[in-house]
Amino acid sequence: MKKSYLIVWLFAAFSCFAQNKEVLYNFTSIPQASMVNPGADVSYKFYFGVPVLSGISANLGSSSFSAYDLFADNGVDFNDKVRNVVNKSSRNDKVITNQQLELFSGGFRVGGRESRSYISFGAYQEFDFFMFIPKDLALLGLDGNRDYIGKSFNLGDLSLKAEVLSVFHVGFHKKVSDKLVLGGRAKIYSSGANAVSTKNSGYIYTGQTAGTPNIYTQTISSNLELKTSGIATFTKDEYEGNIVSDIAHNTFFNGSLGLGVDAGLTYYFKDNLQFTASIIDFGFIKQSKDIETIKYKGTYHYEGANPDFMGNNDPENIFDEFDKAIPRETLHNKYTTWRPTKMYTSLQYSFGEYRSDEDCNCRGQIKKRYKNAVGGQLFFMSAPRTPIAAFTAFYQRNIFEKLDVKATYTFDTFSNKNIGLGLSGTIGSFNIYALVNNVLEYKDISKANSAAFQIGLNFVFQDKD
Repeated sequence: MKKSYLIVWLFAAFSCFAQNKEVLYNFTSIPQASMVNPGADVSYKFYFGVPVLSGISANLGSSSFSAYDLFADNGVDFNDKVRNVVNKSSRNDKVITNQQLELFSGGFRVGGRESRSYISFGAYQEFDFFMFIPKDLALLGLDGNRDYIGKSFNLGDLSLKAEVLSVFHVGFHKKVSDKLVLGGRAKIYSSGANAVSTKNSGYIYTGQTAGTPNIYTQTISSNLELKTSGIATFTKDEYEGNIVSDIAHNTFFNGSLGLGVDAGLTYYFKDNLQFTASIIDFGFIKQSKDIETIKYKGTYHYEGANPDFMGNNDPENIFDEFDKAIPRETLHNKYTTWRPTKMYTSLQYSFGEYRSDEDCNCRGQIKKRYKNAVGGQLFFMSAPRTPIAAFTAFYQRNIFEKLDVKATYTFDTFSNKNIGLGLSGTIGSFNIYALVNNVLEYKDISKANSAAFQIGLNFVFQDKD
């Protein structure tokens, strides 16, 4: 039983979502910047991403431990390493992952050369995992209850959600004046597999009556619930398919459907003082395919010699009594999940004015450009218990005509020394970009509490004089 608890806990921890794309946000020389703010001030005649290669990203994080804490070759027993990780974690620490693969993307200006309206479109695949560390359950799995007489283990520590989905989207973006840019995007979600267990409660308690050293009182009060969609078929004994290919098929062609929207804006107080804000993935999915809800609800009370649930020397009817007290209930009701909604805002000050040959529009009007920009960004994301927040300070520099770099310093749940770097370059019409965070940890990435990257290839076309 101990091993089972431990294996489940470790698997969940390393199957691993802060989705903060702080380096990409408002990095407008990259077309994908509009994915985190559909109202970003971007301009082009048209662009298209290289299929499957235009946006590849991953973001992993743990707020209380790193891979080094568990797998360092330092002579410490692995069980002790796990115990140390559990002991220093709290029930509000989290392990998270987000992965995205852009399948195709593009955009074009609507109207003539002087138009300020744009349409964008695309599709991407996404995987999310979010789990609060179930500290009490991990302690119980590691040590059992022998050393915790009188302690109540909180079943509500168990809180997780995971999903594989595809997203098809179309957006519209318009510069309504020299000061204001507005944008929006509609999304269709197709969920291939979903699991959510966030409304759990209950406890496991073992007590001992004074003067009766071998007589124990054990109470298990359970209100556990796991909802799944697109997964139940794979747990059946008669299933003989390929799980990976079947989930992929469901994700793109037979998933549970949902709708969502993005919205954003850019506003210029002055030519060199800019405010931006966006809300991403305000939407839901109606889980309706291969749905199953498993519940364990009830209260089990036992008094006597300490029961051994490993199956050795048990009273003959102990498991029957347990099953009757806390029965497994399986339902097949549709349910609704909400996407993790992200919100960004930023204030940017630009300086070092310069002009390029492309800035003349042949009518005597010159657009101002600046080589440097500094500012701050705020990020919030909805989560089961409390929102995730981050603050980023950044510096952006235009090195050459078509080569831009951005450096960030982020304070968040996972680190207070997260330095990120981004580079975007364009040769002719070919754009390539690479973004990474936590660069200080790359000397030994195993010690990092979080890591993220995004790379991509695009073709961006501007008007020719």
